[in-house]
Amino acid sequence: MNSQVVECGFFHRLLVSFTTVALLFTLTGCTSQQSQSSNSAVASSNTGGNSGESKTLVLKVGFISSESKLPIGPEGWALQKGTLTPGLKSLGVTEVKFIPFVGGPALNEALVSGQLDMGLYGDTPALVGKAAGLPTRLINQTRVGQNAWLITNKNGARSIAQLKGTKIGVAKGTYPHRYLMGLLDKEGLTKDVKVVQIPSADARAALERGDISAYPFATGAGPTLVSQGFPVIDQAKDHQGLVGTGVSVVTENILARHPELPQKWNQIRLEALQDIKANPEAFYQFAAQASGNVPLAIAKESYPVELYPTEPFTPEGLQLLNSTKQFLARQKLLKSDFEIKDWQIPNP
Repeated sequence: MNSQVVECGFFHRLLVSFTTVALLFTLTGCTSQQSQSSNSAVASSNTGGNSGESKTLVLKVGFISSESKLPIGPEGWALQKGTLTPGLKSLGVTEVKFIPFVGGPALNEALVSGQLDMGLYGDTPALVGKAAGLPTRLINQTRVGQNAWLITNKNGARSIAQLKGTKIGVAKGTYPHRYLMGLLDKEGLTKDVKVVQIPSADARAALERGDISAYPFATGAGPTLVSQGFPVIDQAKDHQGLVGTGVSVVTENILARHPELPQKWNQIRLEALQDIKANPEAFYQFAAQASGNVPLAIAKESYPVELYPTEPFTPEGLQLLNSTKQFLARQKLLKSDFEIKDWQIPNP
């Protein structure tokens, strides 16, 4: 079975799942508040108030992480500094809860089921979810130019060409997955490797056992493994159009009740980012600690301050986002087509 078949089969099942859940959501008005698994940590900033009152809101925001209880960026920085919830007070927000997810598909499912009001994650799962009917609007691009590291085991392939005929692991539905797909297509290896689903938490062990020949790691994990002697044979940043972008989305349900939320959110984010850029070393210390006390050098490589745009949308960011959407469409991995500009919430 070639990698293209594996990719399409995975996304077909994913899209069918989204469509089914979305239909049930529409018909029943389901707004289940069931929490994620019991071992999921929740970071919150609570200023008091009764979340059961009609004019108050506990804002539930999902993000992607295997270690941190806060998103590493202006949003987590604002919460740690105590400016996030007060900045949203005029909207009735009494608490902001950041809820970590291990991958974009799981976060999408939580958005559909009503467990989340917002999501901060990679462009690929956000686009796939939107094309499957996920009722979201795009607030901003949190990061532009996210790198991914294609890493092999210590006795394995030393070039992309040497991956021919091997098995490559990936966390499907993530931005490193899109990078890997694009790389294989560019190198003419799409039909010559087998791509298998492996959660990022299990990837190192799979490499060390020799179960897979390579794995594309995201920020944090990639630089960490390289520092530990794992070979990196390719990086997304070396290919035009294959770096990732991060996005912030809000559900149409919460937007209808709080239409000023995107503007307020972006204003707080900008103020936090300005503080970060004025104090980059303090931010890197925060990033290192939030990532599980990794060395400062790894935090700097994973989360350079230049990664975070000051505007909600930039020409470069929108070009990358459209490029990713077009690639997914060509691969028949989007259930429907849509215009990015129609998904965006316009800047005020």
